[in-house]
Amino acid sequence: MPEVTELAWLLSSVFPKARLELSHSYKDKIAKGIAPNHGLFAYPVLMAADILIYDSNVVPVGRDQKQHVEMTRDMAIKFNEIYGETFIIPEAQIRDDVAVVPGTDGQKMSKSYGNTIEIFGDEKAIRKKIMGIVMDSRTPAEPKPDADKNPAIQLLKLVAPAAVAKDFADRLRAGGLGYGDLKKALFESYWNYFAEARKQRAELAANPDFVNKIMSDGAHKARTLAQKVLHRAKVASGLI
Repeated sequence: MPEVTELAWLLSSVFPKARLELSHSYKDKIAKGIAPNHGLFAYPVLMAADILIYDSNVVPVGRDQKQHVEMTRDMAIKFNEIYGETFIIPEAQIRDDVAVVPGTDGQKMSKSYGNTIEIFGDEKAIRKKIMGIVMDSRTPAEPKPDADKNPAIQLLKLVAPAAVAKDFADRLRAGGLGYGDLKKALFESYWNYFAEARKQRAELAANPDFVNKIMSDGAHKARTLAQKVLHRAKVASGLI
């Protein structure tokens, strides 16, 4: 949306470029060999514009995104200090139970790392991904005192009843539970957890006119607010 791009340009004028180099996401991706580009470098500014342009006061994020909200706050505060009260200063909202979601390799789940498990993917493909989750070389009989750090257990806690997840964690901790059995249980829970979502998605896919209407109405509502906030920022900074 052009309003977001314009606001990002305004925010970049008050935010030190050196601060962007300190972004955890930027440094992490560079360390993993991902080629740097302006989109990756300036991502925190674009995210800040996306947040501020809708007068957001609470932003639900994962723990890994907390720094981006902090940068957004810094940009808004700096802009307000220079040009007067213009932006609402948002707060991050981080749920402990979903603060970080592990991927198939144990790292945080991210498309950039190629370790995601799709919600609406093919059943066979999802099963293959879950069965391919990276584990250590300990035998089933060995106790695993670090069971709560196991990526399959961490995922199971998100998609299975708490009692079920605790039972598998306890069995893994005590020894005697094979990783293959744990992954099979994870797949079943994962597949069942998103069953209703898959059903609703299929219904929406069969009714594109309804989806397009909802998207059009939402875009109009969002743009109306975005134009109002952008105009306020332009007036404050003397561009209008």
